[in-house]
Amino acid sequence: MLVHEAGNDSKNIDTENNFPNPVYADNSGRAENYISVGASGDKKSGGLIASFSNYGKKEVDVFAPGVQIFSTTPFNNSYGKSQGTSFAAPIVTGIAALILEYYPSLSPLQVKAAIENSVAPIKEKVKNPETGEMVEMETLSRTGGVVNAYTAVKNASEMAATPNPQFKLPKSTIKKNKKG
Repeated sequence: MLVHEAGNDSKNIDTENNFPNPVYADNSGRAENYISVGASGDKKSGGLIASFSNYGKKEVDVFAPGVQIFSTTPFNNSYGKSQGTSFAAPIVTGIAALILEYYPSLSPLQVKAAIENSVAPIKEKVKNPETGEMVEMETLSRTGGVVNAYTAVKNASEMAATPNPQFKLPKSTIKKNKKG
C-alpha cells in the first residue's frame, strides 16, 4: 500500500500536476493500492481544512490532521509543532500499520477500504484552500471527510476472518462509542 501526501500548494490536483501520483507512466491504468492524503486543521483556529492543503474530488482520497502537529524537528534534537500534508500522511500510514498488526491477512485494498470507509463525513461547509470559497467537503476529496482510526479498525475487523492472536488492542481502545 502506498500513502502519499497531497501537497501544500493550495491547489486542485484534479487539474494540476502532482507527482508522484497513482497513474502508470504509460497511462494504461492506476495503482489501486494508493491513498492520497490532504491536511485537515482545527475549526477553532483557521478552519477544518488546512489553508495550504492540496485537494481534489478525484485525486485526494482522505484528509487527516496536518496542522500544529507536535513532532521531532531537524534542529538541536528537539521537538516542536509543524504542519503540512507530510504530517497528515503518516497518520494514515499509522492507521494502516495498526490495522495490519491486528489483521495481517487483509490485502492492501481491504486496508485502503477500511480507512476510506472510516472517514467522519463533514456536513458543514469548509473553506476551499485555493479560492477561500465555502464549499461542501465532498468537493475537496473522494470521501468527503477526515479519517477515524477507531472506525477504521472496526471496519477491518468486519473484513478479517481472524485477528493476530499475538497482538491485543488495549481494552481502553475498544470501548463502545456512544454514537455508533
